[in-house]
Amino acid sequence: MGISITSMTGQQMQALGVVDSFDIASFTPGVSLGGSQAGKNTQFTIRGVTQTDFNDVVEAPTAVYLDDGYIAVAQGQTFAVFDIARVEILKGPQGTLFGRNATGGLIHYISNKPSLEGPEGYVDVKLGRFDTPAHANDRQVQAAASTPLSDTVAVRAAINYNDQDAYLKNLYPYGTSSVSGTGSAPDAGADLGDDKTLAGRLSLAWQASDCVDVALSANYADSDFATGPYQSKPVIGVYNGVNGGGELINVIDVAPGETRQSIAADGSDNGRDLADLGFLVDAGPRPVPGGDFFGYIDPDGDDFKTSSDYAFDGNSELETKGLNARVDWEISEDLTLTWVSDWKDYEKLMFLDVDAAPVNQLSNYAGVDGNSVTQELRLNGTADRMRWVAGLYYLNIDVESMNGLKAPNNNILAGPVLNDIFGLPPAVDIGVDAQMETDSYSLFGQVEYDLSDQWTLIAGLRGMREDKDYHMTNGFYLSTSSREIHQGGYLGGPIANYRDDSSDNLWTGKVQLDWKPTDDLLVYAGVNRGVKAGSYNAPLVGGYFAAGGDSALPYDEEILLSYEGGFKATFMDGLARLNGAVFYYDYQDYQAFLFTGVGGVVINRDAENIGAEFDLQISPAEGWDIMLGGSWYDAEVQDVPLVIGSSTTIDVKPTYAPEYQAFGLVRYEWSALSGTMAVQADFNYSDEFYYNLRNFDADKFDSYTVFNARISWLSAEENWELALAARNFTDERAGLMGYDLSNLCGCNETSFRDPRWYGVNVRYSF
Repeated sequence: MGISITSMTGQQMQALGVVDSFDIASFTPGVSLGGSQAGKNTQFTIRGVTQTDFNDVVEAPTAVYLDDGYIAVAQGQTFAVFDIARVEILKGPQGTLFGRNATGGLIHYISNKPSLEGPEGYVDVKLGRFDTPAHANDRQVQAAASTPLSDTVAVRAAINYNDQDAYLKNLYPYGTSSVSGTGSAPDAGADLGDDKTLAGRLSLAWQASDCVDVALSANYADSDFATGPYQSKPVIGVYNGVNGGGELINVIDVAPGETRQSIAADGSDNGRDLADLGFLVDAGPRPVPGGDFFGYIDPDGDDFKTSSDYAFDGNSELETKGLNARVDWEISEDLTLTWVSDWKDYEKLMFLDVDAAPVNQLSNYAGVDGNSVTQELRLNGTADRMRWVAGLYYLNIDVESMNGLKAPNNNILAGPVLNDIFGLPPAVDIGVDAQMETDSYSLFGQVEYDLSDQWTLIAGLRGMREDKDYHMTNGFYLSTSSREIHQGGYLGGPIANYRDDSSDNLWTGKVQLDWKPTDDLLVYAGVNRGVKAGSYNAPLVGGYFAAGGDSALPYDEEILLSYEGGFKATFMDGLARLNGAVFYYDYQDYQAFLFTGVGGVVINRDAENIGAEFDLQISPAEGWDIMLGGSWYDAEVQDVPLVIGSSTTIDVKPTYAPEYQAFGLVRYEWSALSGTMAVQADFNYSDEFYYNLRNFDADKFDSYTVFNARISWLSAEENWELALAARNFTDERAGLMGYDLSNLCGCNETSFRDPRWYGVNVRYSF
């Protein structure tokens, strides 16, 4: 069947150095990353389809699965990859074959299963180091073992332990000044970018009869790390008025000698300064030319030194648990019934320093307590000229999200803002609490009918009922600790208290025609309608009023009409495969996240996208393997306001959506040292992209190319493998995530992909 899909085996992922779930984006053109928490909370972007609201009550437009189990909360999409058989990346709207409907596409990780054929397993040890001033070491141990318990029952256990030191060197109190405050806690200033993860999976396979197979699994993962590893760069806002008037129309990088807080259209000092936040109006010139509002300049730009006061060891944690069951019943030679049941539990509390600087100003926290349950019943059948699938799907998500800004002890806002203006204690949490329960019921099906030996018609349809029950409050909490949240109830009660529920009937569908003129060529073209249900915003106090109060909280479903054509070709007697696709996306009510000030809301806007992609795999001679892939798309979100309620609107590029991407790999293996030697080199290229929907000049990461290399030896019995590897060996600064905070600190916070890493890998398989 013609479908745009990329797949990788577990062995390929190991050779490419895939450690975390999101690493595959580097090797899949058309797939990039968005999210928050400097990469600790990631979301996949496929063909520019993204939604970067960092509140976990909402679902991402790209569905991620582990062994048929849908990962409903964005937090859970970031996990350690271990003991994986393969991963499949499907691009474009999904929903007529299995699982949750999704407008962007889906990513499915399939783990290794227990084997009835005999004991097997492996132990894999990796030691490495990041090449930064922190001299961070990286240690990882993976192990798995499978054994039959009887002729019909087998079990498999797998474990992953990762202990990565912090690679971002924190020089705090470097850069402090008289306006910086006295520090949020005595032990502030930890190095950032560490990760301590323990994860495990236990699986059981039971061949209940000749026609019934049962698979059960349980998984657990716990990660501890320091505050999110953001860095600060100074920026300055440009307004379209003169003499202190107008709206913010651009944000640019601060020139080395700049002292103005903001710039008016005529080039003069705008005089507004922090007025968009409602306080500190016309605060005077920047204390240090070229610095932020408080005089801070990062010690080495985008290299890996920083100075951050709100930085603590082990103050962030992620925990995910899950149970999964699958039963396959071969009713007859032409009919199979599949039942999948999945339960997951999500907990997290994460922190970051809002200005990523030594100023004791504000930190951000994000907490989640939630769970999801899915039930799927699927029937697959074949007939003379037809293949079909029909299914029922139920999803329940119950999530409580806690998000906010923490004004820690001794913060610089205490006197002039918290006390004098708002009459609050000197240390508070500005919090928003949101609870949402989602019930989704679906009936789906797809049929492939052979019109002739060369032509196949494909049609699919999905009907859904989506019910949501939502409650949101926001206000101020008393804060007595820099590391804790929700210390008592709201001070004076919540400022906003919103309740609502919704029920929507939605549908998706597809029609496609496949043409197979030869056994080695497939050409396809089709139309696919995808949909993502509407939901609710959960803004902070300032964002709530700036967006218009209760009226801005609900937003509509997005509808994507996708037109796609492509081909799949095999040549050189099966030694080469070439796939290509072109597409046009027509979006109605695209759910776009507009971040302004210190928060944001999702708004509905129309959008369109046109693009093309290809991938080539070829083995031109014995021992040689070459992979090459690329993508291009031109996406536009229409009529986006500069701020909520603004009369000025612009057409923009979606966030985290590079126009061009490319990936390439060359590998050569040969017999040597009583085994097999192999060398490989790969690269991934990303064009520049914006991390803020308004597309301001400073809110953009430059293009980058990352190079990796590996040399390995495999014993003749294929049980021992030794490898030396280098990732990002040119030490490229590859932008990852960022936020525009030009009106809060005269700065943006930015984060980058891992610096240069080199290490050794030893693996024993049995």
